[in-house]
Amino acid sequence: MSSSGFVLLDKIAGETSFKALFPLKRVFCTKRVGHAGTLDLRASGLIIAATGRATRLLPYIEAKDKCYTFRLHLGYETDTLEWDGEVVEQDKMGCHPGAEGDRIQCGVPSVTRADLEAVLPQFIGDIDQVPPNYSAVKIDGHRASDLANRGREIELKPRRIHIESLKVVGEGLVTEGCTGKSFASFDLECNCSKGTYIRSLGRDLARALGTCGCVSMIRRHRIGDVTVDRAVRGDALTPEHLLPVDQVLDFPVVRLNDDQVKAIRLGNWVPWRTPVENLSTTPGSEKFVFTADKDGAVIGLGVYDPGRICPKFFLGDD
Repeated sequence: MSSSGFVLLDKIAGETSFKALFPLKRVFCTKRVGHAGTLDLRASGLIIAATGRATRLLPYIEAKDKCYTFRLHLGYETDTLEWDGEVVEQDKMGCHPGAEGDRIQCGVPSVTRADLEAVLPQFIGDIDQVPPNYSAVKIDGHRASDLANRGREIELKPRRIHIESLKVVGEGLVTEGCTGKSFASFDLECNCSKGTYIRSLGRDLARALGTCGCVSMIRRHRIGDVTVDRAVRGDALTPEHLLPVDQVLDFPVVRLNDDQVKAIRLGNWVPWRTPVENLSTTPGSEKFVFTADKDGAVIGLGVYDPGRICPKFFLGDD
């Protein structure tokens, strides 16, 4: 079996995306591994990892749209925008004085499902989003999360993202370990572009409702057309879980004869008069194809130009 390919991992909550790659290094006996799209420590779900030369394809995976579910807690906000972070704001909306002096007891819903659904259209389409302070966004070469841990003041700039769809799929659910008092909780599903932070989305949804909020139970279900039900947990990984690259990325595959394979391997273009169907055009107008040998084994990524195929990089074994 080739040492290069993709592995679909189902990351568990509480494990870093980096640590999730350790089983790949052990099972495939290589240090050349990588992944597309980091998941938060407490998030779970699909990670598409790569080994060997297939790591060069990860930017094309990362550019794909994604689907998440998450739980929105209304009534308090934390420094990390997660349910178990340090509380930085507690909204008394929907709360009433308790019987123990100044203690506040919450639990009276002040935001209904209809209220939440009424603000969702504000977040559909192209929107500007400010990433969380605790994130991997770089500021002068340093991760924002590292600066936040040092107590530095952080001011991140908004980023343009795209949300294709956003809907409520459940309500009234509680997550163990909340550090603040929430007066309402909802489960949502979001289909969105690269660069979307679900924690920021939860914060902004709460503010649109006139309160504050945070999230829990973030789970990534899909990257492009690949779903988490095809993924494997790291402790169950075997060599058989290594997938050919054309089973994960949907670039067309063109089969070459032996002479054409040699030319591509040497970095030369080959004439190509046969029409290529299902070409994907990138923002840079490159039309990518996988080049394969006569048996259908992918050997490289190429660019289709009218009348020829040019090599971009080699993926096959030496």
